[in-house]
Amino acid sequence: VQVVESGGGLVQPGGSLRLSCAASGFTISSYAMSWYRQAPGKERELVAFISSAGGGTNYADSVKGRFTISRDNAKNTVYLQMNSLKPEDTAVYYCKATSWQYIYWGQGTQVTVSS
Repeated sequence: VQVVESGGGLVQPGGSLRLSCAASGFTISSYAMSWYRQAPGKERELVAFISSAGGGTNYADSVKGRFTISRDNAKNTVYLQMNSLKPEDTAVYYCKATSWQYIYWGQGTQVTVSS
């Protein structure tokens, strides 16, 4: 079982990034998927959530209107489109897969927003 995030990097304020979360060893269609982030010296926080059926999403207030979570069950991949990035979005971003039985985390991808 693997959950692998990618797409992080250095971006200027106001820029955009799209993170990907590729799963292997299990099928994400049965899992609720979410993105978390953790900035230096801070606790890990929930950024965005999408239900297993894909119809329900939820976002942290700090990213509403700027970030969009989506899933492609055929590709076994979840995405986080991040627009209008701010320096305070700088963090390691983690993908989490949750079912009634299992929880899987990825290793994280660094996002740095700086001029």
